[in-house]
Amino acid sequence: MAGPLLQAWGRGAALRSRAALRPLGLLAPPCRELAGPGEAALEENPFYGKYRHKIQELRRSSPDVFESRMEKRHEVKKQPVGYSSQGEFVRCMEEKADGLGTKASKGGFTKDKTLDSILNVEMVKEKSAEEIKQIWNQYFSAKDTVYAVIPAEKFDLIWKRAQKCPSFLYALPRKEGYEFFVGQWSGTELHFTSLINIQTQGETAPSQLVLYHYPELQKEKGIVLMTAEMDSKFLVVHEAQCLANQVQLFYATDRSETYELVETFNHRSSEFKYMSVIAELEQSGLGKELRPGQVSDKS
Repeated sequence: MAGPLLQAWGRGAALRSRAALRPLGLLAPPCRELAGPGEAALEENPFYGKYRHKIQELRRSSPDVFESRMEKRHEVKKQPVGYSSQGEFVRCMEEKADGLGTKASKGGFTKDKTLDSILNVEMVKEKSAEEIKQIWNQYFSAKDTVYAVIPAEKFDLIWKRAQKCPSFLYALPRKEGYEFFVGQWSGTELHFTSLINIQTQGETAPSQLVLYHYPELQKEKGIVLMTAEMDSKFLVVHEAQCLANQVQLFYATDRSETYELVETFNHRSSEFKYMSVIAELEQSGLGKELRPGQVSDKS
């Protein structure tokens, strides 16, 4: 897949130390007997606790692979933000699914999720755009997922910009501060995975959220249907919705200053400032319910 991506291993050091904007005391004490120098550095990440089991499992089962990845993180620290190609983790996920001979990927995501598998396209062609919208919304309203009906003009803008800028860094408000996610377009699918997930698993980091866009009715009905699949171990619906809303915030905006962040991330990576993403997010009001003191404990 063409286009640059955040080099998470290299950029991680800067984001680790400043991603949380307040002191942290919420992480469980690390297992020191398993924590080598590489993992000790990762512990500084405020979201280490959520991924600690996977990190320790990798270190226990494949110590050579673990050490190699930790070394690689340090080797690429001097590389610019826009270096690398996250399309690798998407392709890896697809190859694994092919190897299993099923349509489900290792992470439980559907491979080649078509609109026909959800909706009888031929039948709905006889209905108006408003009727299709009602059917789509009614169907997914009872499901624990993200969905939308996007106006054709808005999706056309998003799609044109995605071709030029296929990746971006998104900030998800957490009680501890902000957790960063990398979003990468693969066709009309938009794959998200967390920054720390890429740090620990590299190019094989699995998607944690996939947004599926269906433009089949775009010309005839003027709408694009969207739905999603997510890894519920790491994201709940309102968190996934916040990431989905940010796609429109950054890719469908009329504000040149906002979209310029996407262009800078993809084409002038040395100038990219991740704090500008947080500033835009806070100005928009997106994810307000996820901020400390405004949402009850999910546990």
